[in-house]
Amino acid sequence: MKKEFKVLQKETMYQGFFSLNRYQVQHSLFAGGHSEVLTRELFQRGSCVAVLLYDPDTDKLVIIEQFRMGPVGQPDKHEQAWLLEIVAGAIEEGETAEEVAYRESEEEAGCVVKEMHLINEFYTSPGGTSERITLYYGRINAADIGGIHGLDHEDEDILVSTVSSSEAYVMIEDGRIESAIPIIAIQWLALNKHKLHN
Repeated sequence: MKKEFKVLQKETMYQGFFSLNRYQVQHSLFAGGHSEVLTRELFQRGSCVAVLLYDPDTDKLVIIEQFRMGPVGQPDKHEQAWLLEIVAGAIEEGETAEEVAYRESEEEAGCVVKEMHLINEFYTSPGGTSERITLYYGRINAADIGGIHGLDHEDEDILVSTVSSSEAYVMIEDGRIESAIPIIAIQWLALNKHKLHN
């Protein structure tokens, strides 16, 4: 089977902080031939970066907490609109993913990263959004990390704290961490932290 698709039509339905496009597409089928013409909406989020900030000498990682719109649609879940996450941000035109990783680490958590290492790249929800994450491990000194951070002109209000890697894993298991990106990062850390001491 030759994998191919055709975009027959693209229409911008909304343009704001994010954008929403409606596509008409047709793609090849595993059994041969082509699909019917499909109409699909795509949330245009662009490319982003996330950073697992971790100090292997003290076994502490940085957790941030901030208000997020995603949970707002859940009824009677007001407190759950504040999610526990790791540092992340969008790649702006002219920036590399690694540059963004360093910048966001300082802006959102007040962290100076000693070393930056690529973990992986992945789509967060490819059924409906274009968002693709480049995930890094940033080695830090966790001493004196904490407080409230973020940029005022971006309306950021970010509470920063540190926890041990074992406590972070418990936070996944008991449902305190519900966001996919920190879940992936902390699970990676559980599998790889023995390699990070040098």
